[in-house]
Amino acid sequence: MRVPPVPSRRIGALFAAGVLGLAVTVTATTAPVAAAAVGNLGGAAAQGGRYYGAAVAAGRLGEAAYVAALDQEFSAVTPENEMKWDATEPSRNAFSYGGADQIVNHAVAKGMKVRGHTLVWHSQLPGWVQNLGSATEVRSVMDNHIANVAGHYKGKVFAWDVVNEAFADGGPVGTLRSSVFQQKLGNGFIEEAFRAARVADPGAKLCYNDYNIDDANAAKTQGVYNMVRDFKNRGVPIDCVGLQSHFGQVPGNYQQNIAQFAALGVDVQITELDISGSGTAQADAYRSVTRACLAVARCTGITTWGVTDKYSWRASDTPLLLDGNYGKKAAYYAVLDTLNATAPTGGSAFKGVGSGRCLDVAGASQSNGAQAQIWDCNGQPNQQWTVTSAGELRVYGNKCLDVSGGGTADGTSVAVWDCGGQPNQQWRLNADGTVTAVGAGKCLDVPAKATANGTKLAIWTCNGGTNQRWTRT
Repeated sequence: MRVPPVPSRRIGALFAAGVLGLAVTVTATTAPVAAAAVGNLGGAAAQGGRYYGAAVAAGRLGEAAYVAALDQEFSAVTPENEMKWDATEPSRNAFSYGGADQIVNHAVAKGMKVRGHTLVWHSQLPGWVQNLGSATEVRSVMDNHIANVAGHYKGKVFAWDVVNEAFADGGPVGTLRSSVFQQKLGNGFIEEAFRAARVADPGAKLCYNDYNIDDANAAKTQGVYNMVRDFKNRGVPIDCVGLQSHFGQVPGNYQQNIAQFAALGVDVQITELDISGSGTAQADAYRSVTRACLAVARCTGITTWGVTDKYSWRASDTPLLLDGNYGKKAAYYAVLDTLNATAPTGGSAFKGVGSGRCLDVAGASQSNGAQAQIWDCNGQPNQQWTVTSAGELRVYGNKCLDVSGGGTADGTSVAVWDCGGQPNQQWRLNADGTVTAVGAGKCLDVPAKATANGTKLAIWTCNGGTNQRWTRT
């Protein structure tokens, strides 16, 4: 059954996980003031090289409050339904990308990562796929679908949920659920899908995604673990495991579970996080999940399944970080503070990925209008930048990185100026290493991909090039 917004599992499965019907204590709280180096989730996560994303519905992108919250807080998006088979290939070999393109284009314009969800799944399949008659036909259709959809978004999607929810909830370890793919192609359909996805987009991370694989000792978890281990041993292309993480209570061995998958040589992505409850209990649960991810280097990002409680598929459980009016809940501040607790303290250097040189104030000048440039990294005060909760990049304690004249055109110069809090002095650190000028919506850029000392910096339309990516050291 399709229940918008639809996460990728049957609601009935959550009863087995103890999620629906959970009794929770509702506590009235006043949101605390976060002692944060960075004042948004995506920027705070980026300090540790991670992303913090949300599932997004194309139909909500016309709502100003929804888009404002999305753009302010998150550095990655996952389309809720728009990349699923019934949306992308409703009729055989007739592909439709309107809704998915809308989400992807918005994300790319804002410097956000895109997770692709999903290529092969037993649910939300058009009837014509369910009724395919032979193994040869199913294999041909599956390969064609993967080639077209992954190929359409090649270079724009950084990670794909290639196969989703293929394991059964009961039975012996390793039991797969019945589906047209499993029935016609056998258990090997998962490997076939991953190999086809690698051909379709060699640059994308390829993930297996599932629910109820959060407990390290659960039979379903062990089945997935054994598959990933086998794939790695045999050279089957798999890069990541997605833990959906729809919780009432967080398993006590959740961090251990992340670590055991990471030890196989794959990344772990928390892909559909939501936690029922409110107040302190919910905040503590979100804090626990965040800490578990941060404790494992190969846990590369977290995505919540939605932006606001108002549109959550579990709306009555109030499971997200923003309430129905887009207010920041106690859980939001718990996550933000936890992400910031791992951030570098004090000033730090921003090193250009393409140039290997650091963001520098020309001539170590402290005058208004002194140009920002790249220069050999030397650790001097004119290369030490502090990210504030207001989104400023401060140097010398009282000067801010500033888009000259509040300009928005490609090539507008970047300098330092007395901090004033205006939009042309606000910056967002993105998970891909780019730094977006909030007022202009464009990225800090080394023009023409230059690498020479003294090259003056500007803003430019975000493109993710090495001349727009920075590492914080």
